[in-house]
Amino acid sequence: MGHFLPNRRPRIDLRPTIPASRPRSLTAATRDQLVRIVRTLEEHKAIDIVALDLRKVTDTTDVFIIASGSSDTHVRALAEHVADAVKAAGDRPNHVEGIEVGRWVLLDMVDCVVHVFHPELREYYQLERLWADAPSISVDSLA
Repeated sequence: MGHFLPNRRPRIDLRPTIPASRPRSLTAATRDQLVRIVRTLEEHKAIDIVALDLRKVTDTTDVFIIASGSSDTHVRALAEHVADAVKAAGDRPNHVEGIEVGRWVLLDMVDCVVHVFHPELREYYQLERLWADAPSISVDSLA
């Protein structure tokens, strides 16, 4: 039998890892969805749209799309337009939060997660700074 050392705990690595099966490049479906979402946000006058490639940073999603609206009503409208555009393409958000209030709306499409902020909340939470290790994606290069 092995020795039991009660004062020693096993070392556990809590850093997120990317599974080996994870694709190195964005899938065609994810690229199409990303372009569709960003174009919809642009058409409806979203402010300061940023797409972040999270594949090398976390395994929870591939892309964050962050944008701002000019008011609570604009934030809600942007989120609704994005949801409608995704539905028109034959998909739908897996989860939606915050649309009733309109200060910060999250639309989770699994591979793409969209955050639409009121400018004050975007400044407060600073998601781009929190995920600073993630490179930006130029949607123009994907289209």
